[in-house]
Amino acid sequence: MAEFASTEIRGIVFDLDGTLYVCDRFAAEIHDAAVAYIAGLKRITYAEAGSLMTEIRHRLIEESGMVQTLSAVCVELGGSVQELHNYFERTLRPEAYLVRDERVIRLLERLAGKFSLYIYTNNNRVLTARILNYLGLDGAVRGIFTIDDTWRGKPDEGMLQSVLAEIGLLPSEALFVGDRYDVDLRVPEQLGCPVYLSQNLEQLLRLEKLLNTQPPPTPPL
Repeated sequence: MAEFASTEIRGIVFDLDGTLYVCDRFAAEIHDAAVAYIAGLKRITYAEAGSLMTEIRHRLIEESGMVQTLSAVCVELGGSVQELHNYFERTLRPEAYLVRDERVIRLLERLAGKFSLYIYTNNNRVLTARILNYLGLDGAVRGIFTIDDTWRGKPDEGMLQSVLAEIGLLPSEALFVGDRYDVDLRVPEQLGCPVYLSQNLEQLLRLEKLLNTQPPPTPPL
């Protein structure tokens, strides 16, 4: 995935959490909030909910052979994706953990001069806006697609087709960047999109160099 199969890239679709920023402490808070949601739903203790979610996640991975999202685990336990994200909006505090990185801001600003940039995330719109604003990344992004657009989380081929249609790019023209191959990149790659796995800052910053090895793209309209 370090070498793109396409030389026609005109737009880049980024995942958000774990891709444009990496913060283990905030990731842990998201997980803790999901456990608390299930504990309240099932009327069990936090420890019991955590153990149950771990058990369900392992079973789903074994059955599918793929990484499972928190949303998928919660739905399997009888939860609602919408209720889960309502709980996230009420309880999560990204500003307490995230740190603005000028290198990432400059990277997206430079990329925005050559490509149309988008966010496609399993986070909700309220938290996505707060995170992008706090990190100083909102000005470079042309469009945002979040889980509350349809309440269908990634991976979802139908939603991906809708994203491509809305941004007006062919699969070969849209580079997808994410930190989880099974969640962010497998379906785009199956549809013919170039993909790039980025799981830390060094890999994210390397993206610009890799793109510079491609022929110049057609500037976005």
